[in-house]
Amino acid sequence: MKHLLRLLPFSLIALLAGCGVENLSALDPRGPVAEMQLNLIQLSLYVMIFVIVVVFSIYTFVLIKFRERPGDTHIPKQVHGNRALEFIWTTIPILLLLILAVPNIMDTFTLAETPSMSATEADGEEGEGQEGMVEGEDFITVQATAHQFWWEFEYPNLDINAGQDLYIPTDRRVEIVLEASDVVHSFWVPALGGKMDNVPGITNEMWLEAPEEGIYFGKCTELCGASHWLMDFKVVAVDGDTFDVWAANMAEPDEAVVSGEAAGEAAVEGREVFESNCISCHAVGDEGSPTGPNFTNFGERQVVAGFLEPTDENLHDWIRDPQSLKPDNEMPAFSEDQISDDEMDALIDYITELKVLEED
Repeated sequence: MKHLLRLLPFSLIALLAGCGVENLSALDPRGPVAEMQLNLIQLSLYVMIFVIVVVFSIYTFVLIKFRERPGDTHIPKQVHGNRALEFIWTTIPILLLLILAVPNIMDTFTLAETPSMSATEADGEEGEGQEGMVEGEDFITVQATAHQFWWEFEYPNLDINAGQDLYIPTDRRVEIVLEASDVVHSFWVPALGGKMDNVPGITNEMWLEAPEEGIYFGKCTELCGASHWLMDFKVVAVDGDTFDVWAANMAEPDEAVVSGEAAGEAAVEGREVFESNCISCHAVGDEGSPTGPNFTNFGERQVVAGFLEPTDENLHDWIRDPQSLKPDNEMPAFSEDQISDDEMDALIDYITELKVLEED
């Protein structure tokens, strides 16, 4: 029984190794950047396993061959100053370090060269190849700005501002320009690539690529305040044609959707509530403020506030008392004196119908 109990922790480790969320693991890469980084991890692991096997093999051999034997009092042959041995145990570590260093350096330069840098070199002048990236170009640029505690995604060449959900095409590379509005944050999409910091006053750049359609989970990996652990986002990879439709509709959304007319009378009333209470912080299309997340495609979001299921009840609770759900965020609370229950229902009807892609 005692031996079985000793095996219990290892059994739990093996069991938990099979748990996880799809598209949220660096060990299950879904893009070229993550694949390169996993290859480096595996290479390092193989080298370390090789070293461990060799060291323990020599150690075991020495223990057995040169163990103390009854009646044996002779002094073993001394190898101090043996040039052959010194050459071997100096050369082998150097070779192992080269095996690790060369791929690391090559991949570091590959990952550091963003698509815009490549385009500039190819065209021979600064900024060439940056226009018209909806059609015909092999990359898009997204400025990812971190706030406490949400993400803003601006597509400068497409005249788009989005919040929380980062839409990308599967047929183009995505250049991410990282900035922060307040404190240090860190951008990480485990299944697509490694992390990089968002630092106030400093611009960092990286690139990602998602060849397969899907929803990839992103995290902030730098302690940035009380709700750091709730600062998640989604990367939504869609085919190139769908992305072009999304981009065009985000830049110029349907006026019937913006006004609420497409969703009925309740949504029209909700639009009025939105204009009275929300438009000073949130925008729909080109109307409103960029202070908070853009609501143009709010109805397509997978989660609310980065972590809540998009149900009417959760939306109601979030608008009434956001601090109880996500401490220290900058969203103000709205009491019944400011937004009545009927107005709240109409507002929720309106924002949940804000969509720019047709449902299947």
